Amino acid sequence: MGIFDKIRNGLAKTRDQLFTRIEWVVKGKPIDEDAFDEIEEALILADVGFETTQVFMTALKDRWKRGQIRISEDIGQAMREEIETFLTPVEASIPLNSTKPFVILTLGVNGVGKTTTIAKLANIYLNSGKKVILGACDTFRAAAVEQLEVWAKRMGIDVIKHAEGSDPAAVAFDATKAAKARGTDLLILDTAGRLHTKANLMEEMKKIKRVVGKELDGAPHEVLLTIDATNGQNAIAQARTFNESLQITGLVITKLDGTAKGGFVLPIAHLLKIPIRYIGVGEGIDDLIPFTAKDFATALISPESPSSSL
Repeated sequence: MGIFDKIRNGLAKTRDQLFTRIEWVVKGKPIDEDAFDEIEEALILADVGFETTQVFMTALKDRWKRGQIRISEDIGQAMREEIETFLTPVEASIPLNSTKPFVILTLGVNGVGKTTTIAKLANIYLNSGKKVILGACDTFRAAAVEQLEVWAKRMGIDVIKHAEGSDPAAVAFDATKAAKARGTDLLILDTAGRLHTKANLMEEMKKIKRVVGKELDGAPHEVLLTIDATNGQNAIAQARTFNESLQITGLVITKLDGTAKGGFVLPIAHLLKIPIRYIGVGEGIDDLIPFTAKDFATALISPESPSSSL
């Protein structure tokens, strides 16, 4: 299966919800103010959010007033183009450079699929010929270290770890030191997703950043936050909180295949403006897909859908 087909399949639940409602509104009917009210409601149900929906609808209505939207097919084309416009500013790959090791600090609350995402990310770089090491800095959950080790064993790469309950920053320091000594291209650090207060979690992550930066100038080079698409608007709140404390440089959005509310990607782009590096559209090791605005927009409002005339 090609990359676009994976994206399209992953967005099936969100697309079907949007199409079912919008098709019912516009098929065989005039495009009028009432139709736009229904489209607006469909976007809100897809978790696009009120503020972003208002901006999006203003753009659609402007097209309608200029005579660019007359029939149902015009609605689909206009929505694809506007979604791509929204998302293009946050389309950016991880800026891997000649720095060795390039350090990626991964963040995210428990349950978002962070450790699995790390494995998928490591696999991508291994397949491109990079030497990768993992750092098990989530010392608060033995299961997290074990899960990371299982993935690492499958891929034939090393994991730097300490005993359960150890200082996560000490693990990050040792992992960075080991990656430097071994000439590693890429070091990916896993971290805890939950301490007993949010403030403690953020302070722990800040400490890891400081320690890594002292051992390797400029590190971490990427601060990558994983968020779960099934959390919708709550995921946006998580991203905002992490960004305020830790200056996120990139996002991975997981579990898009498990929700009908994938529209929340639009307010992420509109309100947070944090680059989206990858999207997760399945459980397989190859189901972490580089994010592109055009593919996402086309897959979300796809003319190939057999159930739609849009």
